[in-house]
Amino acid sequence: MRVPSFYPVLDTRFCTDPIEAARAILDGGARILQFRHKSVFSRHVFETARAVADLCRSAGAVFIVNDRADVAMLLGAGLHVGQTDLAPADARRLLGDEAPIGFSTHNEAQLQAASSELVDYVALGPIFGTTSKDRPGPAIGIEELRRLRPLTSKPLVAIGGITRGTGRSTLAAGADSVAVIGDLLAGCASAAEIRQRTEEWLRLTNKLMAVS
Repeated sequence: MRVPSFYPVLDTRFCTDPIEAARAILDGGARILQFRHKSVFSRHVFETARAVADLCRSAGAVFIVNDRADVAMLLGAGLHVGQTDLAPADARRLLGDEAPIGFSTHNEAQLQAASSELVDYVALGPIFGTTSKDRPGPAIGIEELRRLRPLTSKPLVAIGGITRGTGRSTLAAGADSVAVIGDLLAGCASAAEIRQRTEEWLRLTNKLMAVS
């Protein structure tokens, strides 16, 4: 799997209307989108996820569900799991060989272990301080990202506090992609603002990938 260099994460805590936010992100040109909901996954939330999955399908974008293998199965989506979620091997058994699966890591040992897992990409973070997690681990930083990058041959998605101001240095340190939550959604009052930020991110990442 080739992970797009800009990987938006639709965290429902950061937007009042996830469907409209998803539409804005996709209209802005994103070709991968993760649906992240950290509280009770009610029927209403499932229907919201289904609507976002339909939007991704229409846009030709990869749709990833955070944590919930059951929801990913029902929606024909990919899955992203963390260290305390369903093990990647079990997720692969459920979703089959074709579904994209990502796996979060936070340190050297976890990154090395993830290299042998049946996943399509590995996320590493938080690179910087982040407000999108209730109990984030210590920030890794750019130099540690650069040091750890050679430990896996899988596509590496950097995550955690990455902004348009730090995206360049993050990709230059070896990340194949940057996952973005706060710098995309926080403080946005309208779908138009979310689309504008998406377009800014894509201009930045596409330019960097073109010269790398």
